[in-house]
Amino acid sequence: MRPLSKWQTIIFLVGGVLMAIGAGCCAFLWHPQVFCWFFLVGAILFVAMQAQQRYEGSNLNIRRLRKIQMLSGACFVIAGLLMVDTYYHFLLHFMSHITYITYFFNKWVVLLLVGAILQMYTAHRISNELEKD
Repeated sequence: MRPLSKWQTIIFLVGGVLMAIGAGCCAFLWHPQVFCWFFLVGAILFVAMQAQQRYEGSNLNIRRLRKIQMLSGACFVIAGLLMVDTYYHFLLHFMSHITYITYFFNKWVVLLLVGAILQMYTAHRISNELEKD
C-alpha cells in the first residue's frame, strides 16, 4: 500500500474523529442539526484520503478488499447524506410523508453499521494479506 503523506494522514484522522463525534452526538440527540454536518464532512474527508491509499501490487485478494473498502466509504457518505436529511427533511418535499418515513427517515443508522462492519473486516484482512507478501 502506498503510504499517505503527513498532511493526508492528518486529514484522514480528522475525518475519522469528525465522523465519530457526529455519529455519537446525533445518536444521543445532542444538537443533531449541527453535528450531522460534522459527520458528513468527516465522512468525505475520511473516504477521500482512504481512496488516496493505492495498492500497486498484484495480489487479487487485496484488490478485492480495496473495492469492498470503497463500498464501505460509499456507505459512510450516503449515511452522512441521510443523516443530514433526517434532521432537515430535504427529501420530504419530493414524496409523500409515508414513503419518506418508510424508506429514508433514520435509515442512516443501517448504512453506518454496514459501512463500519465492512471497514473493520477489510482493515483486518488487508493487514493480514500485506504481512503475507
